[in-house]
Amino acid sequence: MAVKLRLMRMGKKKQPTYRVVAADSRSPRDGRFIEIVGTYAPRGKSTAEPDAIVLIDNEKALKWLRQGAQPTERVETLLKKSGAWEAFKPGTVST
Repeated sequence: MAVKLRLMRMGKKKQPTYRVVAADSRSPRDGRFIEIVGTYAPRGKSTAEPDAIVLIDNEKALKWLRQGAQPTERVETLLKKSGAWEAFKPGTVST
């Protein structure tokens, strides 16, 4: 089973929020997942606070990365913002 760290769309129409999840690569985008790793709100909380919000549990993300989970491009940039990517050295996979 190949595990990916990817985004799962939530929220209302034209007001997306996303969960960062660890999921089987064969499951659909909004389908079953293994574990929630964090959240991402690209539009912020409201119009008064329009900055994007990235909340990622770095311990869970590192656990999945060390077990061989592959992040999507967007999730990789979110991991870099949260600091989890620097703590993970790509190429060092342990079982």
